[in-house]
Amino acid sequence: MIEAVSCGGVVIHKGKILLLYQHKYEGWVLPKGTVEDQEEYNDTAIREVREEASVKANIIKYVGKSQYSFMISNDTVVKDVHWYLMKAYSYYSRPQREEFFTDSGYYKYHEAYHLLKFSNEKQILEQAYNDYLDLKKCNMWGNKKYI
Repeated sequence: MIEAVSCGGVVIHKGKILLLYQHKYEGWVLPKGTVEDQEEYNDTAIREVREEASVKANIIKYVGKSQYSFMISNDTVVKDVHWYLMKAYSYYSRPQREEFFTDSGYYKYHEAYHLLKFSNEKQILEQAYNDYLDLKKCNMWGNKKYI
């Protein structure tokens, strides 16, 4: 068994959620990627969002962890993914072709939820979006003092 750690973001701009279409999985996903040596988890999330979608975003809060596994050769890889709620500063995004992303965009919550390919990402989206709504209700969305 191989253990791996990734970090990703539920990126929101004006109430809409950033998704990427990955041809390899034939589906929409949230941006995420592997933690590099000596890299903090929050830095990984920011870097991966920037690399995979060309989106500049700031972390608002930690959302939680998901886990999934897959096979490589004859070995099982167990991956922990740490997720952050993030705020983008524009709707601009450009998918990273080198990672087989062919489309990107911002979608309303219900659209994003139904587009997402993986159930663990749907669960994280639900948690992150509820956190976003709570912060908006308290007038704290994007308030750096909250972090």
